[in-house]
Amino acid sequence: MEYDFDLLVIGAGSGGVRAARFAANFGAKVAVAESRYLGGTCVNVGCVPKKLLVYGAHYAEELGQAAGYGWTVKGAQFDWATLITNKDQEIQRLNGIYEKLLLDSGVTLLNGHARLVDEHSVSVSDQTYTAKHILIATGGWPKVPDIPGREHIITSNEAFHLESLPERVIVVGGGYIAVEFASIFHGCGAKTHLVYRGDLFLRGFDGGLRQHLKDELFRKGMDLQFNADIERIDPLAEGGFKATLVDGRTLEADCIFYATGRRPMLDDLGLDSVGIELDKRGHIAVDEHFRTSVPSILAIGDVIGRVQLTPVALAEGMAVARSLFQPETYRPVNYQLIPTAIFSLPNMASVGLSEEEARVKGHRLAIYESRFRPMKLTLTATQERTLIKLVVDADTDIVLGCHMAGPDSGEIIQGLAVAIKAGATKRIFDDTLGIHPTAAEEFVTLRTPTRVDS
Repeated sequence: MEYDFDLLVIGAGSGGVRAARFAANFGAKVAVAESRYLGGTCVNVGCVPKKLLVYGAHYAEELGQAAGYGWTVKGAQFDWATLITNKDQEIQRLNGIYEKLLLDSGVTLLNGHARLVDEHSVSVSDQTYTAKHILIATGGWPKVPDIPGREHIITSNEAFHLESLPERVIVVGGGYIAVEFASIFHGCGAKTHLVYRGDLFLRGFDGGLRQHLKDELFRKGMDLQFNADIERIDPLAEGGFKATLVDGRTLEADCIFYATGRRPMLDDLGLDSVGIELDKRGHIAVDEHFRTSVPSILAIGDVIGRVQLTPVALAEGMAVARSLFQPETYRPVNYQLIPTAIFSLPNMASVGLSEEEARVKGHRLAIYESRFRPMKLTLTATQERTLIKLVVDADTDIVLGCHMAGPDSGEIIQGLAVAIKAGATKRIFDDTLGIHPTAAEEFVTLRTPTRVDS
């Protein structure tokens, strides 16, 4: 049978665009259907604009520290609308780049909502197209709880388009989106409450880093409400909202932001009509080659719910393109030792095993830690401290995990991820000369363990 396309991708996010571009470069005839925006969540309402807002929030700290270096900053004012306008211009530029990348690769762009018709057909804006292979890469979508007053809640989708900075904000959640947005709002000058139902945010990260970040956010004046949750939200006559917690206490705010999880974006995709199976969490079930229960239909990224990070979606998209159209170059995606960063203020980043994970796996550990005040802050009144940590197997000397909380953590851990991926030992770290004076050199000057398992 002759098809309109060799590959039709539903969703122009990071993973879908990567798969489409490289499949086209491998000689396939490719189309991408997108109803919302090119670049997906990451470019439009995710990691890219979020980090731009983090940069904006961080300037408040920079301005406050400038006096220690002889700078007098008079009359500094912050304008949220300017930040959002400039952010929007940058996102529009990136949208154009994504479009050019696809068109220059020979990919056909189909504007409209795509829906599966059968195992080889997709309808887009009342036009039906056929494809030998179909790839679902529609990403995720914020979800909020069904509580009284949920209509007053905003999510990350809306937060990037707020016309003005709220004076009082409640951020609900304990994951990286919640912590990052709490840092943004607080850093820009809003009175910020972070409400989380658990004992401590960022579950899954190293416990020492989580506690360190809690201490630093508390030191900065953020209100942290752990073991707390909102029962209902009511508008106030004078404006704003009253949030009633499950324990009866109340908080008032002008904006209530929820980051309590994301769901796969599968709305009106026609999965039932072709018999695509979901896993027990509601994500699309796929095999090791990202094939669904219908072999001609594949899925990658947040819709399969493995590791919901942009670089992972990119790797999955590349794997699909190679598997289908250049199998001799195919390499499976390795989900081990994925470096991650939290762009809170201060930043936090990790690669490898946390201390808790390493113990569960049965390793006898040597833990190396250092806490210090960054050199940049020594001429200022800022008391923020940096934490670096190595988790080492005491028997093999292999470094199992590398963790940091402090300025530029993501930049530093990215480089160290190569060493961890290569199986570096603590001896190799010790034999590596540092760049002086930097915070990064602390990782190669840790000589005495803070504790060793017996």
